[in-house]
Amino acid sequence: MGLIFALLWVGVLTWATDILSKKVFASKIPGSAIAIGIALVFGYLGGVWAEGKQGLADLPLFKGLAFLGGSMFRDFAIVATAAGASFILIRKSGLLGLVSLILGIGVFFSAGVILAWSLGYRDAVSLCTLGAGACTYIVGPVTGGALGASSEVIALSIGTGVVKTITVTILTPILAKKIGLDSPGAAMAFGGIMGTSSGVAAGLAATDPALVPYGAVTATFYTGLGCLVCPSLFYLLLNWGLG
Repeated sequence: MGLIFALLWVGVLTWATDILSKKVFASKIPGSAIAIGIALVFGYLGGVWAEGKQGLADLPLFKGLAFLGGSMFRDFAIVATAAGASFILIRKSGLLGLVSLILGIGVFFSAGVILAWSLGYRDAVSLCTLGAGACTYIVGPVTGGALGASSEVIALSIGTGVVKTITVTILTPILAKKIGLDSPGAAMAFGGIMGTSSGVAAGLAATDPALVPYGAVTATFYTGLGCLVCPSLFYLLLNWGLG
C-alpha cells in the first residue's frame, strides 16, 4: 500500500505542477522543474517533522517513497535509459555529437571535481563521485557505488545532479533563441553537452517539442558513457594525479 500511495502522490504532484506550469508560468518553466523543487521542499519538511534522515519517507503515510526512490528503481531507470539508446542514431549525429559528448562529460566532471576540492574533499573516491554527480544524478550514485563512496558523498552527488537538472530545465527555453537552439543539429549538440536526459527533454519540450528526440539521443548516450568512464578511466586519472 505504501508504494501505491507513493505512486499516487508522485502522479498527483506531476499533474498539479504541469497545470501550474501552463496556467501560471505560460510553460516558460517546465512542470518537471517545479515538481522537483516542490519535492525537495517536502522532503526537507518531512525530515524536520519526523526528525529522520529519509525526508518525507520518514512519515508513516509516505514510507513508500523510500522504496520508490531507492536503488532498485534507480537502477531500473539506468537500464531503461540505456535500452533507449540507438547507435544508428548517434552515428547520424556525426562528429558534432561525438565532440559534444566528450566536451560535456569532461567539462562537467572537471567542474564537479573542482567544487568537491573546494569543499575539502581530497580522496579520489569522493572527488570522482562528486565529479560524476555533476554529470548527472544517475552517473553520480553509479560511480559512488562502484568505488565504495560513503552514503553522504553519494547523496551529495545526487543533489548536485538534481540542481543541474533543474537549472537546465528552467534556463533552456529562456536562452534557446540566444544560443541558437532551433535545429536538430543544435539539439543534438545541446543534449551531448548538458547530458541530463530529464533536464534536456523537459527544457526542449518547453522550447520546441520537435527537438526533443534529437536532444534525447545524445543525452541518453551521455548518461551511458558517463557510467562507463567515470568509475574507470576518470577515477584512475584522479588516483594517479593525487599520487
